[in-house]
Amino acid sequence: MKKCQVVLKSGRRRSCSTSSSMITNVRYGECQKNHAANIGGYAVDGCREFMASDTEGTTGALTCAACGCHRNFHRREVETEVACEYT
Repeated sequence: MKKCQVVLKSGRRRSCSTSSSMITNVRYGECQKNHAANIGGYAVDGCREFMASDTEGTTGALTCAACGCHRNFHRREVETEVACEYT
């Protein structure tokens, strides 16, 4: 499992006293659905990255265009960036 990475963009080592903003980017990586689970084996389809099959806000946005699996079967990668502004 990959850990979240927090990046503080600041030259000083103080806590944020005035304002801070957090940017979270979520990306879905390779498909991890086990297609051979019903026969007791392990086989993945080789899909390397989730690509939505329809526009956001529709039910097709949760289905991968490459492998046809639901987005939950793809590995979730979260990158968090915290930017602090000092006065």
